[in-house]
Amino acid sequence: MSQEVLSPARVQEIHHEASRRRTFAVISHPDAGKSTLTEALALHAKVIGTAGASSGKANRKETVSDWMQMEKDRGISISSAALQFSYRDTVINLLDTPGHADFSEDTYRVLAAVDCAVMLVDAAKGLETQTMKLFEVCKQRNLPIITVINKWDRPGLDALALMDEITERTGLQPMPLTWAVGISGDFRGVWDLRNDRFARFARNNAGANIAITEYFTPEEAAETQGNNWSDAVDEAGLVIESNLEFNVESFHAGTATPILFSSAALNFGVKEILDALVDFAPPAAPRPDVDGEPRSVDAPFAGFVFKVQAGMNKAHRDHVAFIRVCSGVFERGMVVTQTRTGKSFATKYAQQVFGREREVIDEAYPGDVVGLVNASSLRVGDSLFLDQPVEFPAIPLFAPEHFQVARSQDPSRFKQFRRGIEQLEHEGVIQVLRSDVRGDQAPVLAAVGPMQFEVVEDRMAHDFNAPMRLERLPYSMARISTAEAMPALANVPGAEVLLRSDGEYLALFNDVWALRRIEKNHPKLTLVPIGTHNPAK
Repeated sequence: MSQEVLSPARVQEIHHEASRRRTFAVISHPDAGKSTLTEALALHAKVIGTAGASSGKANRKETVSDWMQMEKDRGISISSAALQFSYRDTVINLLDTPGHADFSEDTYRVLAAVDCAVMLVDAAKGLETQTMKLFEVCKQRNLPIITVINKWDRPGLDALALMDEITERTGLQPMPLTWAVGISGDFRGVWDLRNDRFARFARNNAGANIAITEYFTPEEAAETQGNNWSDAVDEAGLVIESNLEFNVESFHAGTATPILFSSAALNFGVKEILDALVDFAPPAAPRPDVDGEPRSVDAPFAGFVFKVQAGMNKAHRDHVAFIRVCSGVFERGMVVTQTRTGKSFATKYAQQVFGREREVIDEAYPGDVVGLVNASSLRVGDSLFLDQPVEFPAIPLFAPEHFQVARSQDPSRFKQFRRGIEQLEHEGVIQVLRSDVRGDQAPVLAAVGPMQFEVVEDRMAHDFNAPMRLERLPYSMARISTAEAMPALANVPGAEVLLRSDGEYLALFNDVWALRRIEKNHPKLTLVPIGTHNPAK
């Protein structure tokens, strides 16, 4: 099946479909309401009947985007979920990202696959640590950012103070699209600046259903809302006066951010967020390859793997590779080539994933996310193409800060243990380091945050029936090194060199003092901070 010669009608269709796509992720600090907003957006697009709350309490409904048992138990997002649905004449690809700092790597991979980000800010806490870390990743990727001030139904900070914080800490100019009427904790509705009207919200079934919304003219709002309305108009006016009115070019250029107010838990202000995404978020556009050359959306099919996940369907123990389509048309059954290996494979089992639910997909266009089932040879960062070879930029790995040795609890189940470790490494759940000294029976697991080890233990016990025990190592720093460092540091206290599966040598150190001592004693050794070099191919 070839797409090298496409008819003019087919080319026009690809451009039309790409222009309809909005592919974005929601970024935030833990507990800012990210998964709750994901639910609310799906509810407003009428693809689910009622919205659940992201909570571990037994009497709450599960959120549709959280499918792992640990996510349901703890009320947090650990793995990224892809949700695709239609709203108006637009196809929304919403990639839910882990908010917990320990899962930064998974979030980074997702941000490589989107065209825009929604930055969710807790009205009571402002810009928190993890939000800023993720903002920096978005900035590096030149992703346009829509800012949503969430939880306005609860007591929080002053709206203008939040605008000042956004300006000072992100460098982005706030451009209000909606402005809250009523102080935080007394959320009456929003001034919809685009349509110059007051949208008044009322709860509907404690937020499980779409909020009841009524619209009023500014004159009617002034009469019914009094000072709350005049304060909102004055505040929004001050922000516009000191910054700028809404401008799509400034948003796309990454110099300004649209501002909207909401309460995702009550479904207040959610429709306005969806409308802003449809009207202003960038559609799927040509993606640069590893050499910086943009690949046109009407070129033959190409895409890259941004996530690999196993065990989503417990009945089948399956393995899903999530592909971002970058160009052309993905057609189920097509035979594509994997750039890394040069090998071909048929995409027979292709699915569209909606949280825990799936359906077979026959076609997908630039901007879409496709789940390839049982494509076990695919790894995170792999490029795929049809007809015209292409390689997209690698997705960098984060620097691990926590290290533990893993051993099988039952020696008779070593095959299952080894298979499980290889699978989790393959998925990118954990980095796995090895050496001849430690042997294959005691791999070193490297993680950004300690909760990753809990996920590994849980998955090993339940998915692979290979319970393991972990032993903490004293290291807290890692540097990219070379094979020459292995013998040089073999007997040096506070240091060790191990080989990662991608071919990189990692030198581990107890602390910065151990690192400095070795740099002084071995000045010719290669010790490069992770993230500042080109990954091995």
